[in-house]
Amino acid sequence: MKAIVNSKYGTPDVLQLMEVPKPVPKDTEVLIKVHATTVNRTDCGFRKPDYFIIRLFNGFFKPKVKILGSEFAGTVESFGSKVSGFKTGDEVFGLSTKKFGAHAEYICVPESGSIAIKPVNFTFEEAAAVCDGLMLANGFLKDLDYSKPQKILINGASGSIGTAGVQLAKFFGAEVTAVCNTKSMDLVRSLGADEVIDYTKKDFTLAGNDFDFVFDAVGKSSYFKCRKLLKPNGVYVSTEFGYLAQNVFLTLLTPLFGGKKVKFPIVTDSKSDIVFFKELIESGKYRAVIDRRYPLSKIIEATKYVETKEKVGNVVIDIG
Repeated sequence: MKAIVNSKYGTPDVLQLMEVPKPVPKDTEVLIKVHATTVNRTDCGFRKPDYFIIRLFNGFFKPKVKILGSEFAGTVESFGSKVSGFKTGDEVFGLSTKKFGAHAEYICVPESGSIAIKPVNFTFEEAAAVCDGLMLANGFLKDLDYSKPQKILINGASGSIGTAGVQLAKFFGAEVTAVCNTKSMDLVRSLGADEVIDYTKKDFTLAGNDFDFVFDAVGKSSYFKCRKLLKPNGVYVSTEFGYLAQNVFLTLLTPLFGGKKVKFPIVTDSKSDIVFFKELIESGKYRAVIDRRYPLSKIIEATKYVETKEKVGNVVIDIG
């Protein structure tokens, strides 16, 4: 089968389109013919790890994971002898965040893993483009107490995590102020944002001091810049570790003093999450946001575009 292989860390140019053996499903695994996948921040972070912790898990000098790609949508081709929940021909979608492998024509995923039947109202491309952003946004937003009003500011509202965050926060019942650039304002409004701030024209950190929750979905701010936005017991979260891993340390320190605090939840995927995403999508309360589409052979170009940090929503890879 064809796959994108990276045998060393480096720029997007280390990615190579190669022929590799087709995987064989274990007893509890499903073999999926991949129709669509994505290039996301996680793929880029594992290909060129700027954080020591990634090298700790994926190899100090060269990557253990040779085929990246964490999001997939495709068709079940075969399955192991102990699989009972899927059949040949089922259209599925999901995540492979531990072993990756979706930048290929085929991938094996445990039946118990983050996989579900594809939403009937989504194409393969749309289904591939939702799970990573939704997983991360859900991990940050789901535990807020929505039984009382929640006023949330989302910085980076036009990215993969940001567009997911806006839609989820509205689904949960929050009031949302979204921060993005000029070209994305109409899109973000259409996703449900109550107020939109154009960061190219206004400093969003001057938006007031009555937010219960500030969610930096791009990791371009800091707690110290955003602290003044928060209510006395407000919470700041970011998708990035921050300079010198400051968000990790502040997560430990700020609760000791009471009042405003930083949280840095460790977000993981699960089958229950994917099933929830499917239900959310099929109810018509969530839409996929796709910026660009590339064939598998153009994945270097796709990756370079993702690393401009200017993408809107998701970048999809069509595999066929």
